[in-house]
Amino acid sequence: MSEEDRWSRWSKKRWPFFGGGLWDIDETFREMEEIMAKEFEELSKRAPKDLLRERTLPDGTKVKSWGPFVYGYSVTVGPDGKPNVREFGNFKPETRMGKPYIDVKEKREPLADVITTDGEVRVLVELPGVEKKDIKLSGTEDKLTISVDTPDRKYFKEVELPAKVDSKKATSKYKNGVLDITVPKKKEEKPKGEAINIE
Repeated sequence: MSEEDRWSRWSKKRWPFFGGGLWDIDETFREMEEIMAKEFEELSKRAPKDLLRERTLPDGTKVKSWGPFVYGYSVTVGPDGKPNVREFGNFKPETRMGKPYIDVKEKREPLADVITTDGEVRVLVELPGVEKKDIKLSGTEDKLTISVDTPDRKYFKEVELPAKVDSKKATSKYKNGVLDITVPKKKEEKPKGEAINIE
């Protein structure tokens, strides 16, 4: 039976507690374990090699593991009263062709919050386990790019800013795993009128 047929058959079944007895429960869990084993095998093929780890158990057996895999989201309410959902991590669950799919990246996308005031934009980025010297930070008038690439920690985040800023005047500090960046907004210059001769 193909993986697609197996997934389709399992997902169309009613949950066994509503009708069929203990045999159905055992069969359903057996099918679920097969599907999860197949998905994990596919995930391990797609996972970046830097996420592969090998460790030795106390009895001397070597075991392969993958990770860390991180996924999360943050929900805040904007000034307009609408919720703002931000995802972070190094894998994103998706659906492809009606089936669950996990896209895995080597670099983890850190959690970032953007706070806007009248004169500036403040960005807080969580980078746990990182030394200040390993953080690369750059900016344009509408975007900040944060990157860390060490053997133990890999982060990458592009933060789209809600207003045009003057990145040359940005200030930043890093303390307790949080990068705090403050960038002044660009002052809007009103177009200057040009004198026109009247003949």
